[in-house]
Amino acid sequence: MFGLEHPIAQAPMAGVSGGRLAAAVSNAGGLGLVGGGYGDPEWMTPQLSLAAEEARRPWGVGLITWRASHELLDFVLGHRPSAVMLSFGDPAPYAAAIEAAGARLICQVTDLREAEEAAACGADVIVAQGTEAGGHGGGRSTLPLVPAVVDAVAPVPVLAAGGIADGRGLAAALMLGAHGVLLGTRFYASHEALGHPRVKQRLVEATGEQTERTRVFDAARGLTWPAAYTGRALRNAFLRRWTGHEDELRDNQPEQQAFRGAVADGDTETAMVWASEGVDLISGLERAEDLVTQIGAEAEKLLQTAPTRWTH
Repeated sequence: MFGLEHPIAQAPMAGVSGGRLAAAVSNAGGLGLVGGGYGDPEWMTPQLSLAAEEARRPWGVGLITWRASHELLDFVLGHRPSAVMLSFGDPAPYAAAIEAAGARLICQVTDLREAEEAAACGADVIVAQGTEAGGHGGGRSTLPLVPAVVDAVAPVPVLAAGGIADGRGLAAALMLGAHGVLLGTRFYASHEALGHPRVKQRLVEATGEQTERTRVFDAARGLTWPAAYTGRALRNAFLRRWTGHEDELRDNQPEQQAFRGAVADGDTETAMVWASEGVDLISGLERAEDLVTQIGAEAEKLLQTAPTRWTH
């Protein structure tokens, strides 16, 4: 429906997926999504404008549903994205407005109940996100979740997400019945992403064993996420110190202020580094355009040679 050359979408990571990254992915034949995050218009305005100016193909915006509002959605739709992706909450209150604006509704889900609700409200595309994903998510694993969602919402197209970082993951997702993939961490480690250079380098060096799901970094930012969702990040000294003491941290203003400074400085022993279990597969920073074409080509080659793998 978006005329993609490659069945690859880029996750709308808050503070990371800016207009330049989204445009680069879309122009390379994927679907780029600006990360609307918690709905800060001061940050979003230049990023949405940049995407609209630089993208020659369809692009979109992602919002955190439980923090969204009709006013925020109207603001986003005013920039005329081709798609709006809603994650972590009930999309039904916003579905009609998205359709009326001529945009496609993408819903990210973490279990079958959410998938069925997304299909019922008219989602055009559903992202089945497994717990291996970096950042916020639920508890179901990608491998069994994806085909279960495919079966539950057919004929709605499904994208697989969670721990996928190369063409092998894309090929596997297609064989599970998905129509494509949504990649986050792999695009975080790109030149166009807005992350701090130290954070990007940490992603290149990290392994999946160094990630864990936590509420510590939400507490450090004074955020109260719905109980169903935790965030996967790289383990560091700050996480080890505050695990089990999240309520205390939520009320500790000096620690929160120091944490904000660490984020600005790219101090990876304090600041959160959201990362999926697929972080092992990242060996260096790449241009977003190259990632789209390389991952697409690798998956195509694997699928073409799949019959010979079966016979040998």
